[in-house]
Parts: sequence; C-alpha cells; structure tokens
Amino acid sequence: MSFERVCSTDEVGDDQAHAAVVGGLELAVARDGDEFFAVQDQCTHAAIPLSEGEVVDCAIECWLHGSAFDLRTGKPTVLPATEPVATFPVEVRDGDVYVDTTRTLNGVTPS
Repeated sequence: MSFERVCSTDEVGDDQAHAAVVGGLELAVARDGDEFFAVQDQCTHAAIPLSEGEVVDCAIECWLHGSAFDLRTGKPTVLPATEPVATFPVEVRDGDVYVDTTRTLNGVTPS
C-alpha cells in the first residue's frame, strides 16, 4: 500500500467533505463522526463534484440531482445514480488523513 497525506483531520468538518487531488485522482475525503472515508469526487450520474454535497448517515449526496452514495461501499443509495463510485483505503495518523489511491476497496475502477 502506498498512502499519501491528503489533509489534516481539522480540514474536514463533521459531516462534510474535502476536495483533494491525490495520485492524479480527484477525491472527496468525507467525515462521518469520527470516521473518515475517501471516494472518487465525481457523481456517476452527472459528473458533479461530490465534495460539494452533504454527508449524512455515512452517505455523500450530490447537490445537483440528489443522488447519494454509501461512503463505505460506494454504492448508490438514492437515484438517479445507478453506478457506484470508487472507494479508497484511508488511515488517520497524528491528526492527518492519508489515502491509498493505488487500489480501490470496492473494485470500481476510477474514471
């Protein structure tokens, strides 16, 4: 695994997402309570940045059409999106968030 520092935990507000580029991929690093997640920062329905949406109940919502994705699995939980987003391994170390973009957790190939 090849983890890269993305941001500090303070940069990701509770129930919010933070946009970042790591390994050439645009990511949304999201916080749900004390847990951090990383997903590809693009709604599979309309190519809108997910980092601009809300994080509620371990899901991230696309602000444009309301699609939502489970942060743990990347699977869509609300239509109109039907395809999952890629999810990536996350580690928190000494107040910083690290993401490994060399592999996905859910087998989805980032677009």
